[in-house]
Amino acid sequence: MIYMNPHAFRRSFLIAAAAFVAAVSLISIGCDTHPPAAASSPAPAPPASAAAASQPQPQAAQDAKAFATGPLVADQQADIAAERTGRVVEIAVQIGDHVKPGQTLALLDDRLLRSAAAAQKAHIASAQASVREWEAEEVSAKASLRRADVLHASNIISDEEWELAKSRVEQTTAAVARYHSEEAAAEADSNVAELQLEQSRVVAPFGGVVGRCSVRPAQEVKTGDVLFWITAEAPLRVLFTVPESAMAAFTVGAALDLTTADYPDLHQQARILRVSPVVDPASGSVQVVGAVVNPSRSLKPGMQMQVRLAP
Repeated sequence: MIYMNPHAFRRSFLIAAAAFVAAVSLISIGCDTHPPAAASSPAPAPPASAAAASQPQPQAAQDAKAFATGPLVADQQADIAAERTGRVVEIAVQIGDHVKPGQTLALLDDRLLRSAAAAQKAHIASAQASVREWEAEEVSAKASLRRADVLHASNIISDEEWELAKSRVEQTTAAVARYHSEEAAAEADSNVAELQLEQSRVVAPFGGVVGRCSVRPAQEVKTGDVLFWITAEAPLRVLFTVPESAMAAFTVGAALDLTTADYPDLHQQARILRVSPVVDPASGSVQVVGAVVNPSRSLKPGMQMQVRLAP
């Protein structure tokens, strides 16, 4: 039996244990092919501008930048309708023609009206002649009555003769009044005939361009039938609506930028002319009117424009 000192035995045991732990550690390091994970660090803070962009913006700011759409309109636009019933005998303009105020657009058959107008003028002339004739008779009758008054006062003529002179004055005065009335009626009829003659000419109420022609030669038209549509070419306005949440950004005088799909490279300037003081409760929107500044020749009334506030 071999005897070993207890202190030496303890020292040998500790040395062996340390060697074992070291061996196990080497084995585990060799088996792990991945480098040790680095200590986690906080992510860098985003730039201030990116953080601000990520924050939800107020609705008004978003809407102010958004596009609105609306048509171009002219200050003067009108449907030109027939003012009386008749047959079209001439069409003087076509679509695209430029017209001046009072220019003839079409003519209706007016032969019967011309005959009626001529007859009324003749009636007026006849009534005027009768008025002059009876006015002369009235003057003579009144002179005779004055003489009769003197003679009757001197008992030279009888009461019957004086009454006859007086009655003649009354008759001539009544005849003058009757023919004056007939003259006035004939003049009124003549005015109606002249008005109908004027209505036979379909005319442009203002200067502009013919945008639509809805009539053909020999067509029978009735009062109120629309024959033409005319629009002025300037000044141009753009009509659009904006949400109630964005109305504060759209103030009178604010600059607008107009674009259209028809001319992608065109940027037309405009300024807000009017803003409705009333919000449409059905749509929650406000009507805005913009005045186009120095409009491009490419722009035409009726074109749809995209509208946004100018930078």
